[in-house]
Amino acid sequence: MTVRRPAGGDEGAVEAFLTWLRVERGRAANTVSSYRRDLLRAGEWLTAQGESLVDASAAGLAGFVAHCQSSGEAASTTARRLAALRMFYAHAAAEGVVDSDPTVHLEGVRVAAGVPKPLSMDETERLLSAVTGDEPSAVRDRALLEFLYATGARISEACGLDLDDLDRPNRLVRLFGKGSKERIVPVGGAALAALGEYVDAGARDALSPGQWRSREDRSAVFLTNKGRRLSRQKAWDIVRSAGDRAGIGREMSPHVLRHTCATHMLEHGADLRIVQEMLGHATISTTQIYTKVSRERLLAVYRGAHPRATA
Repeated sequence: MTVRRPAGGDEGAVEAFLTWLRVERGRAANTVSSYRRDLLRAGEWLTAQGESLVDASAAGLAGFVAHCQSSGEAASTTARRLAALRMFYAHAAAEGVVDSDPTVHLEGVRVAAGVPKPLSMDETERLLSAVTGDEPSAVRDRALLEFLYATGARISEACGLDLDDLDRPNRLVRLFGKGSKERIVPVGGAALAALGEYVDAGARDALSPGQWRSREDRSAVFLTNKGRRLSRQKAWDIVRSAGDRAGIGREMSPHVLRHTCATHMLEHGADLRIVQEMLGHATISTTQIYTKVSRERLLAVYRGAHPRATA
């Protein structure tokens, strides 16, 4: 095979791969950014060892994985970096950028099965009641918390929500998930009431600027105090702060609310396929992790409540 080196060395090879991911595979912008970070991190380490990304040996890549593991980073992070490298080299080999895939015989990274830790009903109520006051930002924060719990939306989906995506008369919302895949999700009464208070009663208008900086900001449901579309980092801060005020006792994140939505639905009889569709999971196996959570909670309640459970 004739190797065809891209212009720009490692950086050119990475950008060609990322363009393929975005255009041919339809991967979301956040996913593409994550691949870029992981590949550039690997390239920097390899360069320090006298290799490069496009000329890396299997031993060099194994050394990078070992370095990540010994540095104390989470196993899931190292596993993600290795997955990015595998996809990069598979594409590079198919395109003739490298003569063979150096990751073929690399050992995988073991990641302990992570069981989501959803909130209890009491914790959920405390969280959703944690934000008080009539300030526009407080009204916004309550609407965001209720929306995340009601829909199980990813934080990127909530931040990307436009006013036209809300179909409040029919209690529905349109979400755009990974790869810009569209799905329609129901919205409960409590979340609709919170959204109505935010959108209709003047809170969103109070956050709107005198002059919009972009069409993206003008159409956004959730705005910052400066009238910009709410960022993922700011949304994380809102959820984390509410968790602190509610005394949850562990770090809160938007993903905990997504876990909680799914688990509570299953505990109250929802069909697994319905939850899969609602969360936008590509495969049912991803959704099945929530059945384990519900089962373990059932066993814990039984053992604590049944008089002869431990006899």
